[in-house]
Amino acid sequence: MSVDDASALARDPAPAVGRSIRLLEMLAEAGRALTLTELASGLGLAKSSTANLCLSLEGGRMIERVASGYRLGIRTAELGGAFAAQFNQIREFYAVCESSPVLARELVQVAMLDDLDALYLARYEGSRSVRLGTPLGSRLPAALSATGRALLMTRDDETVRDLLSRARPLPQLTEHSTVDVDGVLAKLAAARTRGWSVDEEESFRGIVGVAVPLEGWAPGDPQLALGVGIPVADAVPERLERVGAALREAAAALTNPFSASRSA
Repeated sequence: MSVDDASALARDPAPAVGRSIRLLEMLAEAGRALTLTELASGLGLAKSSTANLCLSLEGGRMIERVASGYRLGIRTAELGGAFAAQFNQIREFYAVCESSPVLARELVQVAMLDDLDALYLARYEGSRSVRLGTPLGSRLPAALSATGRALLMTRDDETVRDLLSRARPLPQLTEHSTVDVDGVLAKLAAARTRGWSVDEEESFRGIVGVAVPLEGWAPGDPQLALGVGIPVADAVPERLERVGAALREAAAALTNPFSASRSA
């Protein structure tokens, strides 16, 4: 048990609950059954105290005893499924932004792909005041906007080329807009390598966008994108990197832990 774990347990107003949670975490992290001795050692408890915890958790089907020790029980999967059924990505999006030291200061938007456009569904107003022309329900060309590119970067080049070929010529919203499909594909390739897409004044003059894809929560749910708009004067590389990393963390927090892509 780490010093931090020991300190947290020492401050816990309900130590038995905290120790039980830690015991469950140990079994989840181990990926195998653990013996009573291993559990007691990890918790820093006597074997008799650990045995009492195991007895209670076993009675609640949170763990089960096998020949090689203890492993997680079926009740943990049932509770996980209940959590997944109650989770709503758009509703939780605001809480995730609020808890992020980086995103709490930014204007963050959620978009989905609708035909050739990024359609904006939700908006978190951070502590920085940024005026952007993308109110809820508005659209921007997917080929040009950071959110649109985040949605396209998860598709292969052939699929993207087929999709964008329907819009030839690509729209030009500013003098910086990429208006050829090969140019967009090159920017998508860079986005895949980097982990986030960027729109450098291609859809709005004076605004740089950074975005990441967000997998739909359940099968059949639409894929989403999380994006941040930054005034070009403030869009220094360090801030773009910081925002890109924070968006990736937010997307991970909003991704179903039981999805195939996360477990792959």
